[in-house]
Amino acid sequence: MVPRPIAFVSAVNASGVRNLAPFSFFTAVSSDPAVLCFSAGLRGADAKKHTLVNVEQTGEFVVNVVTEALAEAMNLTAGEYPPDVDEFGVAGLTAVPATVVKAPRVAESPVSFECKLRQVIPVGNARLVLGDVVCVHADDTMVSDFKIEPDQLQAVGRMGGNSYTRTRDVFDMLRPK
Repeated sequence: MVPRPIAFVSAVNASGVRNLAPFSFFTAVSSDPAVLCFSAGLRGADAKKHTLVNVEQTGEFVVNVVTEALAEAMNLTAGEYPPDVDEFGVAGLTAVPATVVKAPRVAESPVSFECKLRQVIPVGNARLVLGDVVCVHADDTMVSDFKIEPDQLQAVGRMGGNSYTRTRDVFDMLRPK
């Protein structure tokens, strides 16, 4: 499935250590209520990624949009780090407080979704994480007529392996009536 949007998920563990990691199995699943999901693959037999452990412990997370300007920093956070490592520092990104949840937002991301955990569903060798969107942050330059302007956002998508794509080539089509 390509291209895939990237959920740049920030969370904190029970001790307050920040975590930041990208997940390219990600989408919106409902608009009313607003629900997002991402899939966290397991490491080995049943080892959970730090992000999944943190979300299960705290019940909260933030999905930050990855833009072209954030692509290299996002890639740095995809590495294997011990649970006490703050990936915000690894990537040189700025953590800013969220409005509703304890997990921080990525200041450099122009759009962020604060989420409360709805459900974790085991699916094969992964866990599907569903989150209710409780607050949306969008830079004013990204919004027109209450909608995000995709050409302004310059989001990045995952193609698979080490390949990514830019979302610059956009076209419109009218739906049949």
